[in-house]
Amino acid sequence: MPTVQFTRESPAVGRITFSNPPVGLVTGSAVRGLIDIVNSLASDAQLKVVVFDSAVEGFFLNHFDLTHLDEFPGGPAWTDLVVSLSKTPYVTIALIRGRTRGGGNELALALDLRYASREQARFGQPEVGTALVPGGGGTERLPRQVGRDRALEAILTSADYDAGTAERWGWVTRALNDEKLDEYVASVVERLSSFDRTALATAKAMVNRSALPSKSDLQSAYEAFEQLTSSAAFKARATGGATPALTPEQLVAFELDLGDFIGRAAQQRAAAGSNATENG
Repeated sequence: MPTVQFTRESPAVGRITFSNPPVGLVTGSAVRGLIDIVNSLASDAQLKVVVFDSAVEGFFLNHFDLTHLDEFPGGPAWTDLVVSLSKTPYVTIALIRGRTRGGGNELALALDLRYASREQARFGQPEVGTALVPGGGGTERLPRQVGRDRALEAILTSADYDAGTAERWGWVTRALNDEKLDEYVASVVERLSSFDRTALATAKAMVNRSALPSKSDLQSAYEAFEQLTSSAAFKARATGGATPALTPEQLVAFELDLGDFIGRAAQQRAAAGSNATENG
């Protein structure tokens, strides 16, 4: 199965499915594949709704694959992608089961509606905890969703947030019990796909005028992210936190608990540095 796959469910409805096991990382090939799909749909006059979901258990779309950043198509490509998704003439809906962090969370924020499994969905921006900053729009979109102080807490702590908290804060449109999630999203899709396409697209464009960050701000964010990937602090954390012998099962366990791991690892480094200073 391709890393990103588009299927047509009806003339008015499509589905984009992410599939990059075992932990759903955002890779360069995934970004390029999604760009190709979005570009191919730009002239589709029948499409009204596209649902985004994942075929990877436990993960919707996780953070960037930081070990292969050189394979990414670059800042302008990512910025163009998320801007295009925000401005599509069709409605975009994220059906979220599992971890949704970093670039994955930023892509979800670029979509119109986000419905999350109360039991399985978790959200986060882990970059600051690894000596980076969000580069895909998290610092621009999240404050608009949850407010400045909550966005600062989420971004600065690099912690994971459950779906119930995300719903209360406005991070997601709605959190539902997992057994009800598919049914509810299907009902929203059915309703929207029965409406006039021009009215849907026009209403979305009108809301966008007051709700979207500027493209220049998104570009600046990616540039700041790229600059920090070459910093000594990031390189020290990237190598110091690496565990080359992780099995697929261990990798899944690590990524499921990433928010807690980042905090523990940073505190351990700080304690070790303090002890070294005292002993020196």
